[in-house]
Order: sequence, then structure tokens, then C-alpha cells
Amino acid sequence: MSSARPVADLRAWHPVVPGVREVLHARMTDHAYPPHAHGEWALMLVDAGAVAYGLGGRPRIADAAAVTLLPPGIAHDGRAAPRSPGFRKRVAYLDAGWLAGGTAGAVVDQPTRPDLLRITRAAHRALATPGDELAAESALVAIARLVSSPGDVGSVRDGPLAHRLRDLLEARLVEGVTLAEAGRLLNAHPSHLSRAFASSYGIPPHRYAVARRVDVARRLLVDGSSAATAAAAAGFHDQAHLTRHFRRVLGTTPAQFARPGRSA
Repeated sequence: MSSARPVADLRAWHPVVPGVREVLHARMTDHAYPPHAHGEWALMLVDAGAVAYGLGGRPRIADAAAVTLLPPGIAHDGRAAPRSPGFRKRVAYLDAGWLAGGTAGAVVDQPTRPDLLRITRAAHRALATPGDELAAESALVAIARLVSSPGDVGSVRDGPLAHRLRDLLEARLVEGVTLAEAGRLLNAHPSHLSRAFASSYGIPPHRYAVARRVDVARRLLVDGSSAATAAAAAGFHDQAHLTRHFRRVLGTTPAQFARPGRSA
């Protein structure tokens, strides 16, 4: 019987997020990827170790300080960098149309922008959390905007559009609505929608929707519903999803909030 250790520990899934084809989490030790290409954009974070790879005829290093963006159709390889015992990575494979061709060159060549790293980490956290699909979509829209127009970070003043999006979020609070669908219904680009909403209401659409779902859940809890019933009725993925956001918004858990005789 062979005693060789496995060279990879992999987990892959397809989240229900517009434009996302696959998410892959992997821990690699000795495996070396041969030259290959993908049909999608690959948005990668390295959480431990470092990856040495070649792209466009140039040797590169991906580590925990960088956002690695691999364009569709461009061959690349990959292996643990010298003196690295391996690496742990998270990759989101995004539709080829996620970015217009030629807009991502600066990020491919200079991947250490702190703003991009922060929001990419947020995107990957949301992609791995059932119930946070709108947050993931919002983060990916923001990443595309940063990559396509690095200097364009200002607000968009469009109060009527923001109001219509708020009405749509309220009408679809429990079942939810994606930015892509909202864009089709309101005849606006998802990036424009998100920025207009944040400019008018001070928070991005996904945070507004979560806070309003917490409102719904707390009313149900006060009226005697269980945390599980309140979570389902308010549009949360499950009770754990409600608890995480309830604690973030109100500083306590649903069970503590609903406890009989609690102080005001």
C-alpha cells in the first residue's frame, strides 16, 4: 500500500451568484499545474504560502498580500514558490464577460492594491457563506468597477433610481433579488445601481436588505416566534445566518433578544 501523502485538498461548488461559474478552495503541497488556460476570469487569493506561476511570458508570485487576476484564454501554470511548503488558495471563476477585454492589465501586473485586496477578501467570504449571495454579487460588481476604472470611485447621484431600487428590495425582501435582475428591471447597470443607492442611503443595497431582514426577524421574535421560524420568515438562509447578522446589527443573539423578562 502506498504511503504517499495527498498533494491536494480540494473543495469546489457553484454558488447561486450571477456571473460566478465556480468557487474552488484548495490546499496544495507538491502538485505543479502544467500550462493550461481557462474560459473564465480567475480571481484568486492566497491565504498561506506562495504560488509561483507564469503568465504572458513573465514569471510571477502570488502571496497573501496580492489579488491574483488571471484573464480567460491566457495560458498559465503554477506551483508552490521556492521555500514555500505549499499554499492555500481561494479562487472564484467568473464569466468571461465579467470584464471588458483589456481593462485589467494594471491589476494583473500590479496586484497589491490594498483597496482591491480588502474587497476581494469580502467577496470570497460572502461566496463561502450561504445566504450572502447579494453581498458577494455586490463585492464582485465593485471589484469590476475598481479594475476597469481605478480612478473612478466617486458617488453617483441618482435619487429616483435609488428610490426605485429600495422599493424593489422591500418588495422582494424575503425571496431576495440580485443586482443583475434589479438592473434588468430598472434598466440600469448593476454598478450604477449600487453606487446610486449607497450615495442616497449611506449603505450598499445588500447591507440595507440584511438590516431590514433583521427588523422583520426581531418583530417576529418579540411576538413569540422561534429563532428558526423567524429566520425562515425573514429571508435568512438558516438560523445560523440570522444569528450572525443579528449579532452584528443588534449586539446580541436572537435567543438572548427574545428571552422572557429581558431588560430594555
